[in-house]
Amino acid sequence: MASTANAGRSLAGNPYTRSYNLFIEAGKLTPEEILRSTGTGLYVTRLMGQGVNLVTGDYSRGAAGLWIDNGQLTYPVQEITIAGNLKQMLQNISAIGNDLVFRSSTAAPTLRIEEMTIAGSD
Repeated sequence: MASTANAGRSLAGNPYTRSYNLFIEAGKLTPEEILRSTGTGLYVTRLMGQGVNLVTGDYSRGAAGLWIDNGQLTYPVQEITIAGNLKQMLQNISAIGNDLVFRSSTAAPTLRIEEMTIAGSD
C-alpha cells in the first residue's frame, strides 16, 4: 500500500500508528471562566504513563494537579488515577477554552470533562 505518512517507529521497535496535526479547536471561554464555573473537580496539570485501550476505549492514567472547590484552586493532589471511557470523555466535554497553543503535533486548549473517575488516598 502507499504510505499515508501516519506511522512512527523507535530504533528497535515495530512501526505503530501515529497522529500528526491533531488538535481540538479553541473555544470562546478563558481558562479562568471555566474554572470559576466548575463547582468541584480536579484541574489536571500532569499525566503519567500510557493507559488507553484502543479496542474498548477504556482510559486510565496517573495524574497530578490541583483540587477545585467552589470554582477555586485549593490544594495540590498527586499520585492519583483518573479513568473513564474515551468515547464518553469526548461526549462529556462541557467547556472548551480559548487558550490553544501548538507545542507539538497534538494540542488541546483547556477542557472541562464531566463525570470521570478519580482514585487515590488522602
